[in-house]
Amino acid sequence: MPELRRTPLHAWHVARKARMVPFGGWDMPVQYTSILEEHKAVRTAAGLFDISHMGRLTVEGTDATRFVDRMFTNDPAGMKSGQVRYGFVLNAAGCTLDDILVTKWSPEAFEIVVNAGNRGKIVAWIDQHKTDCDVVITDRTFDLGMLAVQGPQAIALAEGLIAGVAVGGLKYYHASPAECLGAEAVVSRTGYTGEDGFEIIAPNAAIVSLADVLLQRGVVPCGLGCRDTLRLEAAMPLYGHELTEATNPIHAGLGWAVKPEKGNFLGREAILAALADPTPRPVRVGLTLTGKRAAREGANVLVNGTVIGTVTSGSYTPWLDRSIAMAYIQPHHTAIGTELTVDVRGTAIPATVTALPFYKRAK
Repeated sequence: MPELRRTPLHAWHVARKARMVPFGGWDMPVQYTSILEEHKAVRTAAGLFDISHMGRLTVEGTDATRFVDRMFTNDPAGMKSGQVRYGFVLNAAGCTLDDILVTKWSPEAFEIVVNAGNRGKIVAWIDQHKTDCDVVITDRTFDLGMLAVQGPQAIALAEGLIAGVAVGGLKYYHASPAECLGAEAVVSRTGYTGEDGFEIIAPNAAIVSLADVLLQRGVVPCGLGCRDTLRLEAAMPLYGHELTEATNPIHAGLGWAVKPEKGNFLGREAILAALADPTPRPVRVGLTLTGKRAAREGANVLVNGTVIGTVTSGSYTPWLDRSIAMAYIQPHHTAIGTELTVDVRGTAIPATVTALPFYKRAK
């Protein structure tokens, strides 16, 4: 087995007694104190996440827009400078190789953030399809670190740490060059928790110093455990669960990030076929379960004893104080309020189809 990679903050996590686990080829903190405490800290104050394991790629050159347009289901040509968009890299069958964030700096310069476990696959896919484009692809994953600060107090607690841009003045899903503790950085008003906050990319040494300062200001260090329960409450898909190489983003309910009308992109013909196909396909839904037992990935969803779907993510969530799940089920059972059951390790637990997201922060 290959040796696990370490982020710039690895020693920082270990010094703070984080429980470390393998994730996407990296040695990452799953929790420091408890998932419950860390989850509630993000919902009420501010939490700090090391997301340096995420892949960070730059695309530069005279054909940068044309190339990103080819690889990306959303529309890079329509983006303004500093705008961030969510979308997908698809295979020829229209299924998901990865879900990504693309930042546009100019028609000749883009930044792409990919999932940790998919970085090698996406770099290879990009290399395979850039042969006729004047672009340079640079993998900056190991040169730079990345932090997310999330929660209702996140912006206020960052005051004075990031120069060159008013973080609180950034629009949601926008980014800007900045300066972090004397180093060049990029800050974006994005996140994966359902809360307000920001993400910052900076050189490794600056990332460690920033984590120290934020900790002194009262930001709570958080691990992958609460990151998962937070994103589940916000109904944000996770690659390998709601999205896979067998999953079409249309059936995942994420068609808003797929723009076949913009013109050709890899997988477009399959997307058009999926949109035109009247065959009933499983649809992603939310489920609220009775009691606190968690429905895990792979659990069957049933109606009158007949399996009609499968859970992709599930957990008891501490903020909502109930067990919730996302699942793919047959479309004629997806109406809000439909009563189903979930097989939780041999026990049939009553469940109700629930609107997504389960949690939405106050504006």
